[in-house]
Amino acid sequence: MTEAVPLRRLPTSVEELLTELRASPRLVAHLRAVHDVACQLVEWVGRHHPAVTVDQEAVLYGAATHDIGKVLHPNELSGPGSAHEPAGHELLRERGVEERLAWFARTHSSWTEPGISLEELLVSLADKVWKAQRVPDLEQLVTERPAASGGQESWEVFMALDDELDRIASAADARLAFQSSFPVAV
Repeated sequence: MTEAVPLRRLPTSVEELLTELRASPRLVAHLRAVHDVACQLVEWVGRHHPAVTVDQEAVLYGAATHDIGKVLHPNELSGPGSAHEPAGHELLRERGVEERLAWFARTHSSWTEPGISLEELLVSLADKVWKAQRVPDLEQLVTERPAASGGQESWEVFMALDDELDRIASAADARLAFQSSFPVAV
């Protein structure tokens, strides 16, 4: 990775699990990029909305494992598909991962479903903005939670979030280059 965009390491337990599963280097690179962006988003919420409770451990673990089902569906590493979502959730649960942490593998693409938590929205957002993909409906959902908790107008929260997402997206080319530098297959 370039010095301009150093990525945080994955949690040790996730690194060990990915090694055990013989995850492809490309998948590990992707999970690391999304995890790093999730770290930035959680830090942003903490700085700008300290009254908002976020299960940081769940968000970071969820981001670090959200696509783990692609170990079982490697064709989805470089092509479309959603079979990895329930497969990833099941894989994590079979390995004793708590439901509150394993759930993100199933929900990271289901952010429009009723009852989705802020934590799930943050993982979904990290999975988009790491590559500079902006999804206005998702961003609006993320905006509504801190606005409601902090008594702010949604547009005020959105303006601050928009600035943060622009900052994060500005490093997308480096993250994409990092991911692309690893082979899809083991």
